Amino acid sequence: MRIIAGKARSLPLKTPAGMDTRPTTDRIKETLFNMLMPELPGCVFLDLFAGSGQIGIEAVSRGAKKAYLVEREREAFSCITDNVKFARMTEDTVLLKQDVYTALYDIHEKEVGILFADPPYADGHYEKLLSVLKDRSYVTEDTLLVFEADLERDFGFVGNYGFFVEKEKCYKTNKHVFLRKDMVR
Repeated sequence: MRIIAGKARSLPLKTPAGMDTRPTTDRIKETLFNMLMPELPGCVFLDLFAGSGQIGIEAVSRGAKKAYLVEREREAFSCITDNVKFARMTEDTVLLKQDVYTALYDIHEKEVGILFADPPYADGHYEKLLSVLKDRSYVTEDTLLVFEADLERDFGFVGNYGFFVEKEKCYKTNKHVFLRKDMVR
């Protein structure tokens, strides 16, 4: 696993041992960031359930002003810390070793440009995340939310929380779902 582009291009990153995290492959990460590039420069980026931190680190490498990397698991958080130091991004990142839902209340930004979440697929996090995010002032009509999910996951529920699906990008085993706040409501 490596940083694909930007100021830290080609630097290798560590991944946590075991099967608790699912690092995003370089090919999928490249596709994702090609879609994010128009909104990435200068934005505040949130990486929830950060695992190795590779998505948030890639965002900073490609021009995000700041990235919050949120992870509660000890080994994964240690890996994120090592990766951020190795990539020389300690000034551009905020590492939060805590539960994602607690962290969402501890972030005090005017606006988040992109929020990326790759939660455990089977734990019901998507609806819970939206129930919290709908009331966070930093999630505006301009904020892009990207959820990684398994291919079978239906996101028909997002309207119940004031969001809409802007698009989906499917891969062989998973997908990215792009959401925005529905300001018509």
